[in-house]
Amino acid sequence: MQLSTHSPQTMKKHLIYSTLLIAVMMFTGCRGGNERGTDAAQVDSFYKSAYDDGKAVQNQDRQQEGKEYKSTGDLSLLDVALPERLDNQTVHYKSLVVYFNKYYRVPNCVAYELTSTMTAMADSRDAENRANYKFEKDHDVKGCPDWWEYKESGYTRGHMAPAMDMRWDKTAMAQCFLMTNICPQLDEMNDGEWRHVEEAVHKWSRTAGRLIVITGPIFSNNMKRIGKHQDIAVPERFFKVIYSPKQNRAIAFVMENKKMPNSWTNYATTIDKVEALTGYDFLAALDDNVENVIESKQNIKDWPKYYPSR
Repeated sequence: MQLSTHSPQTMKKHLIYSTLLIAVMMFTGCRGGNERGTDAAQVDSFYKSAYDDGKAVQNQDRQQEGKEYKSTGDLSLLDVALPERLDNQTVHYKSLVVYFNKYYRVPNCVAYELTSTMTAMADSRDAENRANYKFEKDHDVKGCPDWWEYKESGYTRGHMAPAMDMRWDKTAMAQCFLMTNICPQLDEMNDGEWRHVEEAVHKWSRTAGRLIVITGPIFSNNMKRIGKHQDIAVPERFFKVIYSPKQNRAIAFVMENKKMPNSWTNYATTIDKVEALTGYDFLAALDDNVENVIESKQNIKDWPKYYPSR
Protein backbone atom coordinates (compact mmCIF):
# COMPACT_ATOMS: atom_id res chain seq x y z
CA MET A 1 0.00 0.00 0.00
CA GLN A 2 1.37 3.42 -0.92
CA LEU A 3 1.23 6.04 1.85
CA SER A 4 0.16 9.54 0.94
CA THR A 5 2.65 12.36 1.41
CA HIS A 6 2.23 16.06 2.14
CA SER A 7 4.33 18.99 1.07
CA PRO A 8 6.10 21.09 3.72
CA GLN A 9 3.71 23.97 2.88
CA THR A 10 0.65 21.79 3.57
CA MET A 11 2.08 20.49 6.85
CA LYS A 12 2.85 24.05 7.93
CA LYS A 13 -0.76 25.11 7.25
CA HIS A 14 -2.07 22.17 9.29
CA LEU A 15 0.23 23.08 12.20
CA ILE A 16 -0.93 26.72 12.20
CA TYR A 17 -4.60 25.65 12.06
CA SER A 18 -4.15 23.19 14.95
CA THR A 19 -2.40 25.81 17.07
CA LEU A 20 -5.19 28.35 16.50
CA LEU A 21 -7.87 25.74 17.29
CA ILE A 22 -6.21 24.79 20.59
CA ALA A 23 -5.89 28.48 21.56
CA VAL A 24 -9.59 29.10 20.90
CA MET A 25 -10.60 26.03 22.92
CA MET A 26 -8.42 27.08 25.86
CA PHE A 27 -9.84 30.61 25.80
CA THR A 28 -13.42 29.36 25.68
CA GLY A 29 -12.90 26.86 28.47
CA CYS A 30 -11.41 29.46 30.79
CA ARG A 31 -14.24 31.95 30.51
CA GLY A 32 -16.19 32.32 33.70
CA GLY A 33 -19.59 33.52 34.85
CA ASN A 34 -20.64 37.11 34.86
CA GLU A 35 -20.35 38.59 38.34
CA ARG A 36 -20.65 42.32 38.89
CA GLY A 37 -20.39 44.24 42.14
CA THR A 38 -22.98 46.39 43.91
CA ASP A 39 -22.75 49.46 46.11
CA ALA A 40 -25.74 48.64 48.29
CA ALA A 41 -24.44 49.89 51.64
CA GLN A 42 -26.74 47.89 53.89
CA VAL A 43 -25.83 44.65 52.14
CA ASP A 44 -22.13 45.47 51.92
CA SER A 45 -21.92 45.93 55.68
CA PHE A 46 -23.28 42.41 56.19
CA TYR A 47 -20.81 40.77 53.83
CA LYS A 48 -17.91 42.55 55.53
CA SER A 49 -18.81 40.76 58.76
CA ALA A 50 -19.90 37.47 57.20
CA TYR A 51 -16.48 35.86 57.22
CA ASP A 52 -13.60 35.94 59.67
CA ASP A 53 -11.20 37.53 57.19
CA GLY A 54 -13.80 39.91 55.77
CA LYS A 55 -13.22 38.60 52.26
CA ALA A 56 -14.58 35.96 49.93
CA VAL A 57 -13.13 34.58 46.74
CA GLN A 58 -14.89 34.88 43.41
CA ASN A 59 -14.49 31.49 41.74
CA GLN A 60 -15.92 31.68 38.23
CA ASP A 61 -14.74 28.36 36.82
CA ARG A 62 -17.16 26.75 34.40
CA GLN A 63 -18.00 23.11 34.70
CA GLN A 64 -16.62 20.45 32.41
CA GLU A 65 -18.04 19.73 28.97
CA GLY A 66 -21.54 18.29 29.08
CA LYS A 67 -22.88 20.82 31.59
CA GLU A 68 -23.20 23.79 29.28
CA TYR A 69 -26.52 25.64 29.26
CA LYS A 70 -28.64 25.49 26.10
CA SER A 71 -31.00 28.46 25.96
CA THR A 72 -33.91 29.06 23.61
CA GLY A 73 -33.66 32.80 24.11
CA ASP A 74 -31.44 35.50 25.58
CA LEU A 75 -29.00 33.68 27.87
CA SER A 76 -27.90 36.94 29.51
CA LEU A 77 -31.25 37.17 31.32
CA LEU A 78 -29.97 34.36 33.56
CA ASP A 79 -26.96 36.41 34.62
CA VAL A 80 -27.13 37.56 38.23
CA ALA A 81 -24.69 40.16 39.51
CA LEU A 82 -23.61 39.32 43.06
CA PRO A 83 -21.91 41.48 45.72
CA GLU A 84 -18.14 41.38 45.33
CA ARG A 85 -17.56 40.01 48.82
CA LEU A 86 -19.99 37.12 48.36
CA ASP A 87 -18.21 33.88 47.53
CA ASN A 88 -19.45 32.35 44.30
CA GLN A 89 -18.80 29.59 41.79
CA THR A 90 -21.01 29.79 38.72
CA VAL A 91 -21.99 26.32 37.49
CA HIS A 92 -23.62 25.87 34.08
CA TYR A 93 -25.72 22.72 33.94
CA LYS A 94 -27.93 21.70 31.02
CA SER A 95 -31.00 23.60 32.26
CA LEU A 96 -29.74 25.43 35.33
CA VAL A 97 -27.27 28.15 36.14
CA VAL A 98 -26.24 27.69 39.77
CA TYR A 99 -24.39 30.37 41.71
CA PHE A 100 -22.86 28.32 44.54
CA ASN A 101 -21.36 29.54 47.82
CA LYS A 102 -18.75 27.18 49.27
CA TYR A 103 -18.65 29.00 52.63
CA TYR A 104 -22.36 28.62 53.27
CA ARG A 105 -22.46 25.34 51.29
CA VAL A 106 -25.72 26.34 49.61
CA PRO A 107 -26.47 28.19 46.36
CA ASN A 108 -26.54 31.97 46.37
CA CYS A 109 -29.29 31.52 43.79
CA VAL A 110 -30.35 29.29 40.90
CA ALA A 111 -31.56 30.61 37.52
CA TYR A 112 -33.33 28.80 34.70
CA GLU A 113 -35.80 29.31 31.89
CA LEU A 114 -39.13 27.52 31.72
CA THR A 115 -40.91 27.39 28.37
CA SER A 116 -44.40 26.23 27.51
CA THR A 117 -42.85 23.34 25.58
CA MET A 118 -40.85 22.23 28.62
CA THR A 119 -43.95 22.43 30.81
CA ALA A 120 -46.03 20.41 28.35
CA MET A 121 -43.36 17.71 28.26
CA ALA A 122 -43.00 17.80 32.05
CA ASP A 123 -46.76 17.26 32.44
CA SER A 124 -47.03 14.48 29.88
CA ARG A 125 -47.39 10.77 30.56
CA ASP A 126 -43.85 10.20 29.36
CA ALA A 127 -42.33 12.70 31.81
CA GLU A 128 -39.54 11.66 34.15
CA ASN A 129 -40.63 10.13 37.46
CA ARG A 130 -39.25 11.90 40.50
CA ALA A 131 -39.08 8.60 42.39
CA ASN A 132 -36.33 7.43 40.02
CA TYR A 133 -33.91 10.15 41.08
CA LYS A 134 -31.79 10.60 44.19
CA PHE A 135 -29.94 13.51 45.74
CA GLU A 136 -26.27 13.50 44.78
CA LYS A 137 -23.15 15.51 45.57
CA ASP A 138 -21.49 17.40 42.73
CA HIS A 139 -17.84 16.55 43.32
CA ASP A 140 -16.71 19.25 40.88
CA VAL A 141 -18.07 22.05 43.08
CA LYS A 142 -16.10 23.08 46.15
CA GLY A 143 -18.13 23.00 49.37
CA CYS A 144 -21.01 21.02 47.90
CA PRO A 145 -22.46 18.90 50.72
CA ASP A 146 -23.45 15.27 50.48
CA TRP A 147 -27.10 14.26 50.66
CA TRP A 148 -26.76 12.58 54.06
CA GLU A 149 -25.53 15.76 55.76
CA TYR A 150 -29.16 16.90 56.02
CA LYS A 151 -30.23 13.73 57.85
CA GLU A 152 -31.81 14.23 61.30
CA SER A 153 -31.34 17.99 60.97
CA GLY A 154 -35.03 18.81 61.08
CA TYR A 155 -34.83 20.33 57.60
CA THR A 156 -35.80 19.01 54.18
CA ARG A 157 -33.62 19.20 51.08
CA GLY A 158 -35.40 22.07 49.38
CA HIS A 159 -34.99 22.39 45.61
CA MET A 160 -34.35 25.95 44.43
CA ALA A 161 -35.27 24.87 40.89
CA PRO A 162 -38.17 22.47 41.57
CA ALA A 163 -38.24 18.96 40.12
CA MET A 164 -41.68 19.56 38.60
CA ASP A 165 -40.10 22.01 36.13
CA MET A 166 -37.35 19.58 35.11
CA ARG A 167 -39.37 16.42 34.38
CA TRP A 168 -39.12 17.09 30.63
CA ASP A 169 -35.53 15.78 30.41
CA LYS A 170 -33.47 13.06 32.09
CA THR A 171 -30.33 15.14 32.41
CA ALA A 172 -32.20 18.19 33.65
CA MET A 173 -33.99 16.05 36.21
CA ALA A 174 -30.80 14.40 37.46
CA GLN A 175 -28.96 17.71 37.73
CA CYS A 176 -31.75 19.40 39.69
CA PHE A 177 -31.20 16.69 42.33
CA LEU A 178 -27.56 17.69 42.74
CA MET A 179 -26.95 19.25 46.15
CA THR A 180 -25.78 22.47 44.49
CA ASN A 181 -29.51 23.14 43.86
CA ILE A 182 -30.53 22.48 47.47
CA CYS A 183 -31.08 24.57 50.62
CA PRO A 184 -32.31 23.55 54.10
CA GLN A 185 -36.04 24.31 54.33
CA LEU A 186 -38.57 23.46 57.00
CA ASP A 187 -41.14 21.04 55.62
CA GLU A 188 -43.97 23.36 56.71
CA MET A 189 -42.55 25.99 54.38
CA ASN A 190 -41.31 23.75 51.57
CA ASP A 191 -44.58 21.85 51.25
CA GLY A 192 -46.79 24.81 52.11
CA GLU A 193 -47.21 28.24 50.52
CA TRP A 194 -43.77 27.98 48.91
CA ARG A 195 -44.93 24.95 46.94
CA HIS A 196 -48.00 26.88 45.84
CA VAL A 197 -45.75 29.59 44.37
CA GLU A 198 -43.80 26.91 42.51
CA GLU A 199 -47.03 25.43 41.15
CA ALA A 200 -48.25 28.86 40.07
CA VAL A 201 -45.03 29.53 38.16
CA HIS A 202 -45.34 26.14 36.48
CA LYS A 203 -48.89 27.00 35.36
CA TRP A 204 -47.95 30.52 34.26
CA SER A 205 -45.32 29.21 31.87
CA ARG A 206 -48.06 27.55 29.78
CA THR A 207 -49.45 30.88 28.62
CA ALA A 208 -46.34 33.04 29.03
CA GLY A 209 -44.40 31.05 26.45
CA ARG A 210 -41.15 31.53 28.36
CA LEU A 211 -40.32 32.53 31.91
CA ILE A 212 -37.04 33.43 33.57
CA VAL A 213 -37.05 32.07 37.13
CA ILE A 214 -34.42 32.90 39.75
CA THR A 215 -34.64 31.47 43.27
CA GLY A 216 -32.41 31.57 46.31
CA PRO A 217 -31.91 32.16 50.00
CA ILE A 218 -31.62 35.52 51.74
CA PHE A 219 -28.53 35.39 53.93
CA SER A 220 -28.25 37.07 57.32
CA ASN A 221 -25.84 37.21 60.25
CA ASN A 222 -25.80 34.39 62.80
CA MET A 223 -27.66 31.87 60.65
CA LYS A 224 -28.22 28.42 62.14
CA ARG A 225 -25.94 25.69 60.77
CA ILE A 226 -26.50 21.99 60.15
CA GLY A 227 -24.40 19.12 58.80
CA LYS A 228 -21.62 16.89 60.00
CA HIS A 229 -19.40 19.89 60.74
CA GLN A 230 -22.25 22.33 61.40
CA ASP A 231 -21.25 24.40 58.37
CA ILE A 232 -24.34 24.31 56.12
CA ALA A 233 -26.20 27.60 56.49
CA VAL A 234 -29.93 27.59 57.21
CA PRO A 235 -31.42 30.73 55.61
CA GLU A 236 -34.24 32.48 57.43
CA ARG A 237 -35.92 33.65 54.21
CA PHE A 238 -36.12 32.74 50.51
CA PHE A 239 -36.95 34.67 47.35
CA LYS A 240 -38.24 33.84 43.89
CA VAL A 241 -38.02 36.24 40.93
CA ILE A 242 -40.13 35.63 37.81
CA TYR A 243 -39.87 37.51 34.50
CA SER A 244 -41.99 37.00 31.39
CA PRO A 245 -40.14 38.39 28.33
CA LYS A 246 -43.17 38.08 26.03
CA GLN A 247 -45.52 39.98 28.32
CA ASN A 248 -42.66 42.12 29.65
CA ARG A 249 -43.81 41.80 33.23
CA ALA A 250 -42.21 40.56 36.41
CA ILE A 251 -43.03 39.69 39.99
CA ALA A 252 -41.20 38.35 43.04
CA PHE A 253 -41.99 36.52 46.27
CA VAL A 254 -40.29 36.48 49.67
CA MET A 255 -41.15 33.93 52.36
CA GLU A 256 -39.73 33.09 55.75
CA ASN A 257 -38.36 29.62 56.37
CA LYS A 258 -41.34 28.54 58.44
CA LYS A 259 -45.03 27.78 58.07
CA MET A 260 -46.57 30.81 56.42
CA PRO A 261 -49.98 31.76 57.87
CA ASN A 262 -51.45 33.47 54.80
CA SER A 263 -52.10 32.61 51.15
CA TRP A 264 -49.08 32.57 48.83
CA THR A 265 -50.37 35.66 47.00
CA ASN A 266 -49.83 37.73 50.16
CA TYR A 267 -46.07 37.31 49.80
CA ALA A 268 -45.80 38.89 46.37
CA THR A 269 -43.33 41.76 46.22
CA THR A 270 -41.15 43.66 43.76
CA ILE A 271 -37.80 42.66 42.32
CA ASP A 272 -36.53 45.96 43.70
CA LYS A 273 -37.34 44.68 47.18
CA VAL A 274 -35.45 41.44 46.63
CA GLU A 275 -32.46 43.36 45.30
CA ALA A 276 -32.47 45.55 48.41
CA LEU A 277 -32.57 42.45 50.65
CA THR A 278 -29.81 40.56 48.84
CA GLY A 279 -27.63 43.10 47.06
CA TYR A 280 -28.10 41.12 43.83
CA ASP A 281 -28.79 42.70 40.46
CA PHE A 282 -31.34 40.80 38.35
CA LEU A 283 -32.22 41.26 34.67
CA ALA A 284 -29.36 43.68 34.12
CA ALA A 285 -29.32 42.68 30.44
CA LEU A 286 -32.55 44.60 29.89
CA ASP A 287 -32.63 48.23 28.85
CA ASP A 288 -32.42 50.34 32.02
CA ASN A 289 -35.74 52.07 31.36
CA VAL A 290 -37.53 48.73 30.92
CA GLU A 291 -35.74 47.16 33.88
CA ASN A 292 -36.62 50.01 36.23
CA VAL A 293 -40.32 49.83 35.36
CA ILE A 294 -40.87 46.08 35.61
CA GLU A 295 -38.75 45.65 38.74
CA SER A 296 -40.90 48.13 40.63
CA LYS A 297 -44.20 46.30 40.04
CA GLN A 298 -45.79 43.52 42.11
CA ASN A 299 -49.39 43.34 40.91
CA ILE A 300 -50.44 39.70 41.28
CA LYS A 301 -53.57 40.52 39.27
CA ASP A 302 -51.39 40.89 36.17
CA TRP A 303 -50.76 37.14 36.29
CA PRO A 304 -53.23 34.31 35.56
CA LYS A 305 -55.21 33.18 38.59
CA TYR A 306 -54.09 29.98 40.24
CA TYR A 307 -56.00 28.19 42.97
CA PRO A 308 -53.83 25.50 44.63
CA SER A 309 -55.36 22.41 46.15
CA ARG A 310 -55.15 22.49 49.93
